[in-house]
Amino acid sequence: MICNLRKRHFDFRIENLTKEEAIYIGEKINEIVPHEVDADEEEFVLKVENENGEIIGGCIAEAYEYRWSRVLLDTLWVDEDYRHHGIGSMIIHEVERIAREKDCRVVTLGTASYMARPFYEKHGYTVFTTLKKPNGYISYSLVKHLDKHAPDYVPTDNSGARFKVSLGSQDDAEVIENGIETYSEAYEPEYESVDYCKKLADKDGTFVAGVIADVNKGAHAFVEAVFVEEPLRRQGLGTCLLRETEAFAKENGASMVLTTAGDWNVGFFQKNGYLVRGELKDVPKGHDCYELYKRI
Repeated sequence: MICNLRKRHFDFRIENLTKEEAIYIGEKINEIVPHEVDADEEEFVLKVENENGEIIGGCIAEAYEYRWSRVLLDTLWVDEDYRHHGIGSMIIHEVERIAREKDCRVVTLGTASYMARPFYEKHGYTVFTTLKKPNGYISYSLVKHLDKHAPDYVPTDNSGARFKVSLGSQDDAEVIENGIETYSEAYEPEYESVDYCKKLADKDGTFVAGVIADVNKGAHAFVEAVFVEEPLRRQGLGTCLLRETEAFAKENGASMVLTTAGDWNVGFFQKNGYLVRGELKDVPKGHDCYELYKRI
């Protein structure tokens, strides 16, 4: 165990986080995090089918991420045989139409140096985060502010317009995910993922703090949430959980830990050695959010 959990006469132990406690952490963080709208997250899937009903492209996106009036474009894929015919642009335009319909101000997405950064930049997206990975590739986070005027990009070849973009299902999402994973495997291996969801419990077994993280073995870890009950904050409990997470990630071959934070909690991570790799201003409105990393 990395941390000495005996502090100010408290004696805590690390245990597995229950599903109910993970939900509780999410609810408590939602109370703390500023948000622009009172709305839940909503995932939507878009698909494009050919004449035979086969999915040849699509995307998976989340609206109202963290209630920040933001759409996160998580995955966008077009089958290799149908690329460079305007299908990707059709999907982007539909995502942005839905985002505006839901009163979202920004669309964000992630890509890599072997993927489609120039494609997104043609559509008005700008890079706000870069990070060189241990394997030599660079990951990027991009953003487009929908409330700022930008001319729509029109592809030279629009022959893909004979196909239509429509809403898809979870089964369709699996096809899209498999498509992008198959493409990425030529550049990066598919890493085994393992959850690290732990809590600190007092001598009576009562929850006092928790961490939710995901570790890609041999690559990196991502900390989704760290939460400490208010009466016990500023006593090192959050730092203890963070260090335990980092140790677990290192044991599983991860060379860095990634996370996101807002201007209301970025100081906690910086005190624990995390460096800002990108800043997204005025998201949520009136606040800034950050992407951070720490090499371990």
